Amino acid sequence: MAARAYWKGQIRLALVSIPVEIFSATKSGASIAFNQIHEPTGKRIKYEKVVPGVGAVPAEEIVKGFEVAKGNYVLLEDDEIEAVKLESKKTLELTQFVDHNEIDVLYFEKPYYVVPADDLAEEAFVVLREALRQTKKVAIGQLALRGREFIVSLKPCGRGIVLETLRYADEVHKAQGYFREISDAKPDSELLDLAEALISKKTAPFDPAQFHDRYQDALRDLIDRKSKGKTVQAEDEPAPSRGSNVVDLMAALKRSIEKPGGKEGAGSPAAAKKPPAKAAPKKPTANKGPAKEPARKRA
Repeated sequence: MAARAYWKGQIRLALVSIPVEIFSATKSGASIAFNQIHEPTGKRIKYEKVVPGVGAVPAEEIVKGFEVAKGNYVLLEDDEIEAVKLESKKTLELTQFVDHNEIDVLYFEKPYYVVPADDLAEEAFVVLREALRQTKKVAIGQLALRGREFIVSLKPCGRGIVLETLRYADEVHKAQGYFREISDAKPDSELLDLAEALISKKTAPFDPAQFHDRYQDALRDLIDRKSKGKTVQAEDEPAPSRGSNVVDLMAALKRSIEKPGGKEGAGSPAAAKKPPAKAAPKKPTANKGPAKEPARKRA
């Protein structure tokens, strides 16, 4: 079954219009979902909408409300909310271009694949893709869809283009509130060299297929064992030890680099600082008397 387009319309750049289709680039993982069960009967728990002091209420008596003060709500009807929703547009207007590294990673929300809608649109699509690639720019626009408006970015991705929805400024916490108490002092140069050597040792191309959700795997295994009537005992793992000072950090970094199976690069900082290995002194041999002549073979 062919994937269903999330949006169909056209990208417009000045007087150029490119018919495109947009598809979701991600899929929900096979996460395990739990239900709440009444243990004595084995039946699922159901939820009722209740009002304190009143009890369960019918759906027709429920409306949406926004709390403007504690316990004080502005009530809104569904048709009032619908009236302010934006009409979905069939045109994505590109209004700005920025350097590809200018947008903070915190603002990226969800990716979509963009493809030309037909063969006639392909030429203009390829021109836009390659122009973005050559200039190392990201296109920015706003797209009204499903009642709300999104900021979106477009950038080349292989033969196609990736569109990513972006968060608005008021949806992102300012980093200063979290990082203010962290010291801006420069680290010890030897520690920094060791850390850089460790990073160099562990540098490799990113392959997402090498990573698996071990929690989901363990849950499936747990469910499989319990469904077969096997008893399961939780095992306590020792808490990881924490280094208490610079000496511990130094030792930990050195041990990490010297682990079997990993070699330091010839140009790594730690390797450069190592003195040449000294030859071990020869041990004096004990005088055991004259050596015996080997036995001659008999003719």
